[in-house]
Amino acid sequence: MGKSLHGKVAIVTGASSGIGLSAAQKLAARGCKVALVARTKNKLEEAASLIGADKAAAFPADVADFSALANLPKTVIERFGGLDILVNNAGLNHRGALLDLTAEQAVEVITVNLSAPIFLTRVCAEHIRSGGAIVNVASLAGMVPVFHEASYSASKAGLRAFSRVIAEELRERDITVATVCPGPVDTPFFGEIERVPDLVFSQPMSTADEVADAVIKCIDEGTGEIAMPYFSGKLATIGYLLPPLARKLRPILEKRGAENKRRYIEKKRSGM
Repeated sequence: MGKSLHGKVAIVTGASSGIGLSAAQKLAARGCKVALVARTKNKLEEAASLIGADKAAAFPADVADFSALANLPKTVIERFGGLDILVNNAGLNHRGALLDLTAEQAVEVITVNLSAPIFLTRVCAEHIRSGGAIVNVASLAGMVPVFHEASYSASKAGLRAFSRVIAEELRERDITVATVCPGPVDTPFFGEIERVPDLVFSQPMSTADEVADAVIKCIDEGTGEIAMPYFSGKLATIGYLLPPLARKLRPILEKRGAENKRRYIEKKRSGM
């Protein structure tokens, strides 16, 4: 068990399912009051009910709508009496080669995955109390770019860079800033699985709960960054530092990933 979170107040985006919902549940179990943020009001209210009306409340908002985010911290403070933790988890991915996407799709990924966390962090930071924490959920794709996911890779790389800089800036306020960089995660975020690059499936799959545990660890321990799975993070670092090696390894990893993806699709179709 880490530091006491009893009575702390957290905002979690993308909180209606997957990593965000799991993180919100774990925070609430530790005694936090949790503001759940996501676009779909009904799903968000169901999540709040699941966690408990005394522990969580729904704040429906599209993170791409900055006007909706501008007053969110003050609204949460009015509801719960303070603000201590921000988890930027909401994400978007339009998969495919750049020329297969519209310009609007390519930029929308940047807006949701990078601009929105920057905006929400800025409006929250001045309200977060001493001893607080900000955790940004990035990706291994932010450590080494993924073929046919240019905007997504760029957004997550930018989020890592942003996090590292503000970690230094907010240190004097006793606010920690961390990044969690998962590989493939077994959630509906995959969308059309057939469109997911084979390379993504070359790495071991994490669960939403495992990624949420990493988020909590960052809050507890002030860890600057967690890449997961561990060895996938090391491989991503090597791939970034040695692009020629990454190009040579890619066909091997894609072959392995294609087989893993085939098995994953079969498993999902069989209802396992």
